[in-house]
This record gives sequence, structure tokens and C-alpha cells, in this order.
Amino acid sequence: MDELTRDHGPQPLDGLLVRWNITNHELVEVSAEQLNHKQVQKARKGRQLTLHLMQKLMRALNETVLIKLSKEQKIEFVPYLHKQLFSYAKAHDAAWVDPNAELMPK
Repeated sequence: MDELTRDHGPQPLDGLLVRWNITNHELVEVSAEQLNHKQVQKARKGRQLTLHLMQKLMRALNETVLIKLSKEQKIEFVPYLHKQLFSYAKAHDAAWVDPNAELMPK
């Protein structure tokens, strides 16, 4: 991490959005919490965010994924936590394995 810019590089959130085929616009559209495109882009690029914004993005991601899943898949879906989406979040585990990998589009 560069202390002057608070830039942490590409985040796990970015990889998840790519694997789920979710665009920034979809996250903004689904969120009921006034999320904007600039915030999503900052999160993907690795700018340090507040806990509140990390959780807002987490909720938007979980909602967007649920929209894409069938009824049977929704039962199997394990919601993401903010510590799994951001490498600089407290209690982040770099060795975490995504339990939803089987549900992702091929």
C-alpha cells in the first residue's frame, strides 16, 4: 500500500464482479442506498474506502447476484462479507475460497 495515496491496488471485489459478469451500472441500479458509479470504480481500483461504503457495496453485490440466480441457486448462495471483498479490510483472509464458485456463470 502507498501511504500517500491510500491506494491498495485491484481488490477481490473486482475479480468477483468479473466472474459474476456484473457491471458497475448493475450494482448502482440495484442498490437502494445511493451508491454511485464513482464509488464503485474507486472500490474496484483499490482506493481506501470507509467501512460504511464497503458494507454498502457488499449489500449491492449480494442483491445483484441474487437477482441473477434461479430459485434453487438462491438457497445455496452464501452472502459475501466486506472482509472478503477488500484486501485492506480488518480480518481479511487472503486464503479464503469462494463457496459460490459453482453458482457463477460459466
